[in-house]
Amino acid sequence: MTAQTNVRQEADSELRDQKNQFVTFVVAEERFAAAMAPVQEIIRVPPVAKVPMAPSSLLGLANLRGRVLPIVSLRNIFGLPEVAETESSRALVIDLGTPMGFVVDRVTSVIYADADQLESAQDIQTRIRTDLITGVIKGAHDDLTMVLDFDRTIRGEFANISGKGADIKELSPDSTGGVDHRDMESELIQLVSFTVEGQEYAVAISEVQEIVKAPERIMQVPKAPSHILGIMRLRESLLPVVSLRLLLRLSPLLLDETQRVVVLRMGPARAVGVAVDSVNEVLRVSPREVEPVPAILSKDAGVEEISSICRLEDGHRLVSVLDTARMFEGGALKDAINQAASMEESVEREAEREGDYKLEEDEQVVIFRLGAEEFGVSITAVQEIIRVPEELVRVPKAPVFVEGVVNLRGSVLPVIDQRRHLGLPGSERSDRQRIMVYTLGHTRVGFIVDSVSEVLKIPKNVIEPAPRLSGEQERIIGRVANLQAQKRLVMLIDPVSLLNQTQLSQLQEVS
Repeated sequence: MTAQTNVRQEADSELRDQKNQFVTFVVAEERFAAAMAPVQEIIRVPPVAKVPMAPSSLLGLANLRGRVLPIVSLRNIFGLPEVAETESSRALVIDLGTPMGFVVDRVTSVIYADADQLESAQDIQTRIRTDLITGVIKGAHDDLTMVLDFDRTIRGEFANISGKGADIKELSPDSTGGVDHRDMESELIQLVSFTVEGQEYAVAISEVQEIVKAPERIMQVPKAPSHILGIMRLRESLLPVVSLRLLLRLSPLLLDETQRVVVLRMGPARAVGVAVDSVNEVLRVSPREVEPVPAILSKDAGVEEISSICRLEDGHRLVSVLDTARMFEGGALKDAINQAASMEESVEREAEREGDYKLEEDEQVVIFRLGAEEFGVSITAVQEIIRVPEELVRVPKAPVFVEGVVNLRGSVLPVIDQRRHLGLPGSERSDRQRIMVYTLGHTRVGFIVDSVSEVLKIPKNVIEPAPRLSGEQERIIGRVANLQAQKRLVMLIDPVSLLNQTQLSQLQEVS
């Protein structure tokens, strides 16, 4: 026998071993086996972000070492009741084109089965769907282990991935009728409002680069005034941070994770962060609602940072508009900006020497929550963000998906509950809820969300296509931002895909 023949026989033997190797596991006390070849790994069940509009068997999306991994319940696929996870629960990561994790009650062993141990599943008696079973393995004591066909399971459960429906068209400014609001709103002033010590302030949205959570650590700046908190890291940049409380001579408050930092542009290449108690909404106000600060007050040093006052809701709501140029004209802040720039240039030079420096493009996204999950929309798609009124006006014969309407500066704005629209359970109204206003074609529509948390710059290299789990899910949630360092998964929504052409036509009749 030649050496070449020996090698061929060993290779054939190894191939037969791979084909006959199975991992065995238990679901609801039923024993199963799956071919070992497509099993990438076996892991503990990870935390998941739930995906709206997905099949009920999808528990959510998980982050597995930087990769977005759908996690699926085999109990749900089998029509069995769900149970709480235990220490024994595991997820089998199966790769048959798209890696997916399948949750089982426990994994028992890895076995080899000869051809004479494999029998037909035609006459098997079980409460499990037999169309997913390709055969049974007979053990030494006549115990039977059902062989599960994961390829058939995946195709049967996630077959509806054909893309966008025929009635969904890419909306352009000409694609729908209705009133064109652009001319009547071209003079509106757009502001981002926030709260400091119970008082509402705002800055022009054109001055806002992004809004982020307050950092855990800030580097102190020697000999700086008390209102300059220090320098924080913002991705690849260093950012001076100012306390608006202390700048306005209000009572101090220790910085914590509940606060936000509004990043303001200070020229083409520099920025400064302003720490505020909370961010409220994006306002669009008429110039008629904005008044200059009364002359008798403008002489007072206590209001020199305020340029004007917005009188909203018939004068019951006052918003102080800040003059950012006047706020930051002091030499101490310029010194802090220059120090941050110098430190940043030093870091970049060092990185360039090591060959690690690269400039990443970012996408600016408004982050909102529905329940525990985070979603995002491009900031360019958000026309404004407003509070939810105490009561929405119901419209007779309105489409069933419309919660009601609100009067937005003389125009009727249809409002849709984003939770219900995505098939999620409803929730009680709260002060944290907001209405995000989009323009779809010529129709303005508001969607109620649980809260708006921040405006985030996301590097494009961490954004990837969302797993294709259902046609509806793929149409609405086409991308996922995998922020591995922060242990966050943000599902990105294109507002254009939220409503189809028929629904938009119905909304035009309401508005």
